[in-house]
Amino acid sequence: MATGEPCTFVIFGATGNLASLLLLPALYQLDVNGHLPPKLRFVACARREMPREQWLSYLQGVLQERLPEHYRSDAAASFAQRFDYVSGDLHDAAMYQRLLQRLGRVHANCENIIFYLAIKPADFDDVVEHLNRAGINRQRGRHRIVVEKPFGEDIDSARQLNAKLHRYFDEEQIYRIDHFLGKEAVQNLFVFRFANTLIEPIWNRQVIDHVQITVAEAGGIGNRADYYDRAGALRDMVQNHLLQLLAVVAMEPPAQLEADALRDEKVKVLRSIRPIPLDAVDSYAVRGQYVAGNGLPGYCDEPNVPRDSATETFVAAKFYIDNWRWHGVPFYLRTGKRLARQTSFIAIRCRQPPQLLFDGSAGDRIDPNGIILSIQPDEGMRLEIQAKQPGLVLRSRPLSLNASYRTTQVVSMEAYQTLLLDVIEGDRSLFLRFDEVEWSWRVVDPILQYWAKNKDFVHTYPAGTSGPEEANRLFDHKDQAWRNEG
Repeated sequence: MATGEPCTFVIFGATGNLASLLLLPALYQLDVNGHLPPKLRFVACARREMPREQWLSYLQGVLQERLPEHYRSDAAASFAQRFDYVSGDLHDAAMYQRLLQRLGRVHANCENIIFYLAIKPADFDDVVEHLNRAGINRQRGRHRIVVEKPFGEDIDSARQLNAKLHRYFDEEQIYRIDHFLGKEAVQNLFVFRFANTLIEPIWNRQVIDHVQITVAEAGGIGNRADYYDRAGALRDMVQNHLLQLLAVVAMEPPAQLEADALRDEKVKVLRSIRPIPLDAVDSYAVRGQYVAGNGLPGYCDEPNVPRDSATETFVAAKFYIDNWRWHGVPFYLRTGKRLARQTSFIAIRCRQPPQLLFDGSAGDRIDPNGIILSIQPDEGMRLEIQAKQPGLVLRSRPLSLNASYRTTQVVSMEAYQTLLLDVIEGDRSLFLRFDEVEWSWRVVDPILQYWAKNKDFVHTYPAGTSGPEEANRLFDHKDQAWRNEG
């Protein structure tokens, strides 16, 4: 889309959690920093009945609550003037007729409309169907639709949803969003690997012992029980965020930094992940659920969660990539809620030297080299090496080389800001193609099937800890262990 063209951005679920917590604050910050095109307008759609003036007041209240340090009343008022509001039920055809009329009023015959589905995945089908029936998506090939994760509940439902979307939208119009791909640290991984001749030659099974990917959340499920108890950690995090991080770490260099070239290489990785046999799932995956501990409630004590729920709030899993570069290298993935700290990182541990000439400071085996890619709370990279310990004895000690790529002069965008701007500009590089989604479901489907038949084997862990002890059984060797800090 040329920046001078009119564009209308329709937000379904504009008063929901996703819009309030992430979407609206990100759009506001883009506007404040001058990144939104002048002719971009918004239409907010939600069930709540309110006149436009009340919506504008509600919007400014959301921004003030979410961005207390960045909120300016004049900027918020200017941003709010970009908005119109349509109320109604997502399943009511009359709401879409009102939306159609409002779109004509905002931008008559606008050929650029973005539909953002900030709603429950169960409602995707109805919204897409109603958009077509109302004639809102008649300019096929021009409009865009943004779909949040999870894309389906398993491989069959994902295919059904994809088929429904393709009835009314071309693949080039569909933006399947995974906000982890918009994070600075993840994008920097491309540069770190492919712009440094020192790094790429060691990025393989000859040097690397194993890879750990951890996304740990200190908080619980909040008020998302309706969604989370049906999804669980495997669907909510592993199938999308963690497998995407795995694919970015393991992919081959693309021919060019172009959307399909990037996604082609990620799909090759996902297709190469060794299938998990149904009778061996316990050797590859561990699930857990937090119980009360450290003054925090247990999962089944959270509002609207069934007291006998077996939904997992923690997953640790082991995957192997059967290709030339990674054969035999385990990738350990771990995610959970109510863990000891809020952190996300990728830890790459190298093999031990073939001959240990120097003892560690405690007389034990020295720590192997490692590369740590921190995603949150602090984005950066660290190289862990061995150096001589000061003194008369020739003894090694661990040393960290920090490669922080942030500067105080440059303020980087948050993940949602980056991705929303890409949607507006029509850049699909950081969005998922359906074959990525499909192969991710193929990877986790054996685990889902096994757990569905064996609901009793959910290990527990006290809230505020690092997860169930059983996660340690996944390691191939006794000198491997989970890292709890990036």
